[in-house]
Amino acid sequence: MPVHEITDPDDDRIADYRALTDVELRTRWEPPHGLFIAEGELVLRRALRAGYPPRSFLVDAKRVDQLADLDTGDAPVYAATPDVLEKATGFHVHRGVLASFHRRPLPEVARVLADARRVVILEDVNNHTNLGAIFRAVAALGVDAVLLSPSCADPLYRRSVRVSMGEVFAVPYARLTPWPDALAEVRAAGFTVLAMTPAPDAVPVQRLTAGQRARSALLLGAEGPGLSRAAMTASDVRVVIPMRRGVDSLNVAAATAVACWELGRDDPL
Repeated sequence: MPVHEITDPDDDRIADYRALTDVELRTRWEPPHGLFIAEGELVLRRALRAGYPPRSFLVDAKRVDQLADLDTGDAPVYAATPDVLEKATGFHVHRGVLASFHRRPLPEVARVLADARRVVILEDVNNHTNLGAIFRAVAALGVDAVLLSPSCADPLYRRSVRVSMGEVFAVPYARLTPWPDALAEVRAAGFTVLAMTPAPDAVPVQRLTAGQRARSALLLGAEGPGLSRAAMTASDVRVVIPMRRGVDSLNVAAATAVACWELGRDDPL
């Protein structure tokens, strides 16, 4: 595995990694260039295992041996000092390992639904930390796929990938458009759309019928505003997680995990 030393943080060979903390810049750079960044050895190994082709690797020169067993193919491996890494990326790369990967085309919604029994649908979830935590939860709790409204954040943004611990690579996802009219496609595929809300008159999640649980599409909105009126109207059942001690709601990632566990609690492991 040949390693190329980088001494200049402005070296064009590592342009993929420039200003990684600038969300606006990265949003304009990564999807249009068909790439995403994986941070940390565990995450990049999961991206490779999921079949994402690497563009390049950028590592702390002292950590090059961590990649010695990888088949990096034609992707170059660049090594630099921590100081150069920090100047190039805009932050202290404490895990010492980064990789740039090619994106893959998103599947059609119909294809995702055809292979699924339980899905999560997100509306306007644009916090990357919450999005990553949701993907980690749905992967752990047996959800088959995630559908995103057009306004949701990018699941392959570095922070989402990191928080998900690479589980974003394990869960199929697609964009659901037009929104919210495309919820009709989910219902036509045989799913019951369950809209999560803190409303006290909604059905407690543990009291859903067997029929409502059979092929369920759990619909959640952004932190704070929750689901739009239009999305709520397009759902089949309004569902609530009962609260105690006067708490009115949970973080959207926590709510997703609780509801997914309840819907899948009788599934065989």
